[in-house]
Amino acid sequence: MIDLSQLDDLARRLSSLVPQSLRDSRDELQQNFKSVLQAGLGRLDLVTREEFDVQRAVLLRTREKLEALERQVAELEAARTGSGGEQANSTSH
Repeated sequence: MIDLSQLDDLARRLSSLVPQSLRDSRDELQQNFKSVLQAGLGRLDLVTREEFDVQRAVLLRTREKLEALERQVAELEAARTGSGGEQANSTSH
């Protein structure tokens, strides 16, 4: 989820950039900035850093398992090809 304290800070920064003539309504502007930011970020498909790190770890483990299985399949195919070749040679003699 989005850290609301960072969102508040960003809204505060945006409202501080408003010209002096509009500063009387600073609190209202700050709340509007926060609402717009929350709505915009809410539409995005975001994950937390923790969720990202967990999924990254899962992906790395899955990749390691896949590579191990690919090596195992290659070894089995090599063994089958080697024994199949010997059978073909012995039947042709």
